[in-house]
Amino acid sequence: MSTLSVLTFADSMSAQQMTSKLKELQQQNLIKIEDAALIQRDMNGKPKIKHLAKEMGTGAGALGGAFWGLLFGLIFFIPVVGAAVGAATGAIIGRMSDLGIDNDFIKKIGESIQPGQAALCLLTSSVVLDKVKDAIKPFNARLLETSLSKEDEAKVREALGI
Repeated sequence: MSTLSVLTFADSMSAQQMTSKLKELQQQNLIKIEDAALIQRDMNGKPKIKHLAKEMGTGAGALGGAFWGLLFGLIFFIPVVGAAVGAATGAIIGRMSDLGIDNDFIKKIGESIQPGQAALCLLTSSVVLDKVKDAIKPFNARLLETSLSKEDEAKVREALGI
């Protein structure tokens, strides 16, 4: 089973340093990173996303840029647009819920990344939890986490045509 995890940081530099640490942990076989994305908010609150699959050594990544783009849109743009998109918003959020990612999790992510802050979104498996948690402590990351079953992971791939 894979886990979708979001680590939030006080600044972009910490998130980038954590990316390097995760690569090191992966080389030590303490974690398997299937896909990753970096979300940053500048001081004006403008969000930016970067797909990290190649940097993390996962090739194209398990989910691909389309998944991260969709999640990114739900986190930052749908709360701003709100009811203006009506039924379409509900359908998109419902579809993500069908994929094992609920609305509360999406809302938590958006609220956790304030202007000047950053987050790493990771799809992982085979984690040696105690060693990985010890390794991330110095980065003062906050962990938000949801699990995706193999079925939900397959639904994500199917929905995005991967």
